Amino acid sequence: MKRKFILNLILLVLLNVLIKPFYILFIDRTVQFTVGAQEYGLYLSIFNFTFIINILLDMGIVNFNNRKIAQNSTFLENNFASILSLRLILGLGYIVIAFIIAYFMGYDSRQFYLLGILAFNQFLLSFVLYLRSNISGLLMFVTDSFLSILDKFLLIIFCSILLYTKIFPGTFKIEWFIYAQTVSYIVTALVALIIVIKKAKFKRLKWDRKFFFNILKQSLPYATLTFLMSFYNRVDSVMLAQMIPGVEGQIQVGIYAHSFRLLEALINFSYLFAVLLLPIFSRMLANKEDVKGITGVAFNFLTIFVLSFTAISWFYSFEIMDLMYDDYIDLSAKVCKILLLCLPGMSYGYIFGTLLTANGSLKQLNIIAAACMLLNLILNLILIPKIQVVGAAITGVVTQSAVVILQIITIKKIFNFKIGSNLIKTILRVIALVLIVIIFGYFSTKLNLLWYYKSIIIVILIIISAFALNMLNIKELIKMIKSDD
Repeated sequence: MKRKFILNLILLVLLNVLIKPFYILFIDRTVQFTVGAQEYGLYLSIFNFTFIINILLDMGIVNFNNRKIAQNSTFLENNFASILSLRLILGLGYIVIAFIIAYFMGYDSRQFYLLGILAFNQFLLSFVLYLRSNISGLLMFVTDSFLSILDKFLLIIFCSILLYTKIFPGTFKIEWFIYAQTVSYIVTALVALIIVIKKAKFKRLKWDRKFFFNILKQSLPYATLTFLMSFYNRVDSVMLAQMIPGVEGQIQVGIYAHSFRLLEALINFSYLFAVLLLPIFSRMLANKEDVKGITGVAFNFLTIFVLSFTAISWFYSFEIMDLMYDDYIDLSAKVCKILLLCLPGMSYGYIFGTLLTANGSLKQLNIIAAACMLLNLILNLILIPKIQVVGAAITGVVTQSAVVILQIITIKKIFNFKIGSNLIKTILRVIALVLIVIIFGYFSTKLNLLWYYKSIIIVILIIISAFALNMLNIKELIKMIKSDD
């Protein structure tokens, strides 16, 4: 399993490095710049609202389905037709409920129009994720890797035409960006559906009310967890828009979006670990195999990534925001420096939270998520009125740090991980690497070089330090890649 994890992680990273940074830098950033902070803030607040309630689309089925298929591949063929019918019903209910909530939130006609398209996009995206859960559950990681970037690849093509050519007359509007998302999701969903239909030997939709209730009952803990996590991950911008009325609120959300989109792009890399680890952990635990080794490998790889980009965003936040945007640079840089401190907590959560999910420890995860959601709400209610977007950023850091600390404590109890010499060595190595990062970052600011050259130097020195501290071992990596384990 270590070999499968490493090889497929390399493929996933290569594909995502080729596509997603290009999308962030040349498409998403250009859209934000073209439409302005106010318009993009309006879009983001509605998008995050649709994202928070998209649990109604999934009800935890994706993670439940992925885990079940990884443990027993016949689950797909036996249940695909019924689950597909259920998801169509959930999609209709989601759109209706979204409009009802938006009505009581006081949305105007334009907000309702954008909500309609974005809600449909969420349905398509959720449908793609469900289809991919079947593919990754069968450990078809190569196919899933290409599907993971297909929508962004198509979005790059469509938005490039809209942004950089004059084929369509008029000024680029945020609606055009949303339409491009819709087409990209439709194509990706059709491709994924064709693949899954063949694997599932699908013939027709199946209506089975008893099965629907049974699946919803089994997936309810996953649904609750997904909702709670989506809430504390996305509610900041929604609360900014609601608590700061009018245009100023939309501008504050737009400023928050400058840094959040960068954080989201970086978190996509960490999410790749969860995509691979959930089915791998599920199968290993079902076979009663030891997961310590693969957990350690994932942790070490992710630590290098996390520390590198946290350091760069801390020491060069102004330069990053100045490169990406033209408005509100000083405040955006301040928010970026703080918000990117969420990266360690969110990234490690994709390892430790995934391990707990694969183990079926949903009760513990839901308790952690509920407590941290409450913490997030309280801090936002206190800090947003006082320091606005900076308060939302601070709330995010505290919340994400609390989540991962509680997950680590829970794993230690459930898996009885003893604080032996190996664990102590790992902790000391991480502390040493953090100190090295701080030193490298500080002295890099004194070099007479462009900031992105200094950033590259930081990353290279961190990788060298990781090898020197034995967090990465070339011989061990080669051995794992060659092995059949």
